Amino acid sequence: MEKILLIEDNPTICENVAEILELANYQVLTAANGKEGVSMALEHLPDLIVCDIMMPVLDGYGVLHMLHKNKALQTTPFIFLTAKAERTDMRKGMEMGADDYITKPFEGTELLSAIESRLKRCAEIKHTPASGLQGFNMLLAASSGADQLSLLKEDRNTHHYKKKQSIYAAGNRPEYLYYLVQGKVKTYKRNDEGKELIIGLYNEGDFLGYNALLEGGNYQENAEAMEDTTLALIPHQDFEQLISSNPEVLGKFIRLLSREMAEKEQQLIGLAYNSLRKKVAEALIMLEKKYNTTGNKNFTIDISRENLAAVAGVAKESLIRTLGDFRDERLIALKEGQIAALSVKKLSEMIN
Repeated sequence: MEKILLIEDNPTICENVAEILELANYQVLTAANGKEGVSMALEHLPDLIVCDIMMPVLDGYGVLHMLHKNKALQTTPFIFLTAKAERTDMRKGMEMGADDYITKPFEGTELLSAIESRLKRCAEIKHTPASGLQGFNMLLAASSGADQLSLLKEDRNTHHYKKKQSIYAAGNRPEYLYYLVQGKVKTYKRNDEGKELIIGLYNEGDFLGYNALLEGGNYQENAEAMEDTTLALIPHQDFEQLISSNPEVLGKFIRLLSREMAEKEQQLIGLAYNSLRKKVAEALIMLEKKYNTTGNKNFTIDISRENLAAVAGVAKESLIRTLGDFRDERLIALKEGQIAALSVKKLSEMIN
């Protein structure tokens, strides 16, 4: 039995909607305001959330924003149920990552149809492979249907990039959505003195370049292959057509963007306040989590000292000295230039 969380401050509406959902054989949890709703969502991890917008304590937009910060709830279908029927209100909700928007008054069948559709598509997406070009195709098929999937599958080009080859540069207009088929990619910025700061690391199965496409502006960063890399190039016209007609796919990329912004915010806080040792430890932990996806105990971090320094936001000389200290403390091992984390736990404790 699917579990639905209903967040509604009007007792009459809440009771009526809960009764409709229970008659449709859903397990229903109710919350009287946004703050209570967030707590219940974190505790019970519902399969779908129906939420009013205008509420005391925390409104619906705030609820959605807070839930998208939690990894376990980022993909939970979210439906706004509200009397705010202006187009700007609807657009704001969808841009934040809501899956649907139902205005009051409404028919019970309308709500049930929307819930059934979102739960079905969510189930289909969860059962698709998480990475690989085939997994991406299956995700699009589950989200948008075979006809629109074919628009992206036909004449799709893949391009091969050598190590250190530029993929795109800051200031350029975006032409493609990039999908990483094989290899590793970094995005970075340079200050006026030429110092590089890596702001994004991408692995097989990741998308990149979608920030500028969603914003409708130019690239704000540079992208470069860290090793020999293969990318699938999806023309921006096809991408824009897909997200304009499919809220599920748009919601996926908005959630990716939200997660990326949260990670960059955390990175900036670390750069501003962490000690040298903490910065290097945090960079090592981030690389371990990003690239050791299988939990391999013999995994080694294969990255140049220049790139690692740019990830940590420290000088190369300071990085090398700190890595030597970590080696002497048996936190890491250095093997032919590669780094093996001997104690991820101790490195994590150093950050916290």
